[in-house]
Order: sequence, then C-alpha cells, then structure tokens
Amino acid sequence: MNQKRTLLSEGVRAMFFSTIAFALVNVFVKQVSHLPAMEIVMFRCLVGAAFCFYGLRKANADWRGSSRKLLFLRGLFGTTALYFFFVTVQNIPLASAVTIQYLSPIFTTIIAIFILKESVKPLQWIFYAIAFSGVLFIERFDTRISLFFLIIGIFSAFCSGVAYNLVRSLREREHPLTVVLHFQIVGLFVGFFFTLFNWKTPVGWDWIYLFLIGGFSQLGQIFLTRALQKEKAASVAIINYSGLIYGLLFGWLIFSEVQQLESLAGMFLVVCGVVLSVVYSRRRSEIEKIEATGG
Repeated sequence: MNQKRTLLSEGVRAMFFSTIAFALVNVFVKQVSHLPAMEIVMFRCLVGAAFCFYGLRKANADWRGSSRKLLFLRGLFGTTALYFFFVTVQNIPLASAVTIQYLSPIFTTIIAIFILKESVKPLQWIFYAIAFSGVLFIERFDTRISLFFLIIGIFSAFCSGVAYNLVRSLREREHPLTVVLHFQIVGLFVGFFFTLFNWKTPVGWDWIYLFLIGGFSQLGQIFLTRALQKEKAASVAIINYSGLIYGLLFGWLIFSEVQQLESLAGMFLVVCGVVLSVVYSRRRSEIEKIEATGG
C-alpha cells in the first residue's frame, strides 16, 4: 500500500501532467508546420510572458533582475534552442525530434565543466557515446531524417544545455519567474524581429493552436515546478522520458508516422545512455556527500 502511495504521489502525478502538457505542445507545433518556427516562438513567448508578469506581481518580486547579462544570455540560448527544436518538430517525425532533444542533459553536464567547473566521471563518457550512437542509428535508418535536420536538432540540445547551466548559475541570484520571464522577453523580441521579414498570417485554427502552444507550455512548466517542489529531482526526472512514448503515440495516431525497428532501437539507445548517465551522476553525488560528512 505504501508503495502504491509513493508511485502515485503528488509530485509523480505532477511530473506526468507536465510531460503530457509538453507532448501536446509538440503536437500543436506540428499542426502549424506551415507557419515559420520563429513566428510560433514569438506567440509562445507572448503568452508565457503574460503569465510570468502576473506571477511576479503576485509574488511582489522584481521582474528586471540584477544579473542582466546572464539573464540575456539565458534568454538568447533558450530562444535559439526552442526555435531549432520547433524546426525539427515541423520537419522530422515527432518521436525522433523528441529523442534528439533528450541529448540536452548530456550537453548540460559537459558544458558545466567550463561554466560551473564541475567534473565528468570516465564512465559517463561511455554513456554519452551510447546516446550519440543511438542518434546516428536513427539518422542512418530513417530516410525521413536528413543530416541537416539532425544537426539542427543536436544544436538545439546543445543550446538547451548552455541555457540550463545559466539557469543554475542564476538560481541563487534571481527569482525563478524572473529568469523565465527574461527568456520570454528575449524570445518575444527576437521573434518579432525575424517575423518582420518572414511573416505569415495565421488563419482559422492556427490562432487556437498558437494560443494552446503558449498555454500548455506554461501549464507544463507549472506542473514541472510543482513536481520538483514535492519530490526529489531524482524521483521524478526519469518520468520526463515518458515523453518519447507520447511522441510515438501521437506521431502514429495523428500524423501517421510509423517508426522502423531500427529507429526504435536508436531511440532506446539514446534514452538508455542519458538515463544511465543521470542516475550514475546522482548516485556519485550522494556517495560523495556521505564521504564528505564522514558517513
């Protein structure tokens, strides 16, 4: 009975809801593949900024922040990552785009070597090699994925890794909503600038999908925050990878995307390599803390 309560705890449920919300965002983005990706980013950030301003006002927190340069860089890398991810979602099978994005924790760890001066254990490099071999496996056997979009997807994951490290460096200096807001503001202005030269007017259901992209993105972020508040990160982070299941399911049901056995094997390698790396890293951190306290 206790095990059942643990499995269905509030934090676990919140993480499942977060994963579903972000999976639906990907579906909505693919539904408006005829619109420029940067235009979608702009609308997504517009809705998100409104929610952030409301939250900051309610919390009586300063929206401007003090670490302006880092906040801008976080916003710039976050916007770049989001843009290129949307491009991959629009142009390759949904599950494949999601899988490539799962490389971001690997880039986060590697980039932390230079930004946060953290170290990577030798065994982790083996896990990274497993994950990247999975990506190459997918590209090799799925003719719908060109090398161009594969590189774009990997670059998106890299930019996400930089953004996550900047968020970590800001967590002791800024209110969480301030960090998120600056990402939305940068995305809004960058999106507006690019759409001046590449605007396509949404029609009919496009407007609804654009609003849903912004709304469900914010909903996913709220549930993610709640999950991390209610449970240890290690307990709920793995649930995030259920997004691949939703990607496969939605891709098949809505977009008639059928994955080959070889592509599924590649996806398994990516998720396996990333999960092993994350679990190993956290276990090592726990052991080092115990050793530091003489336990």
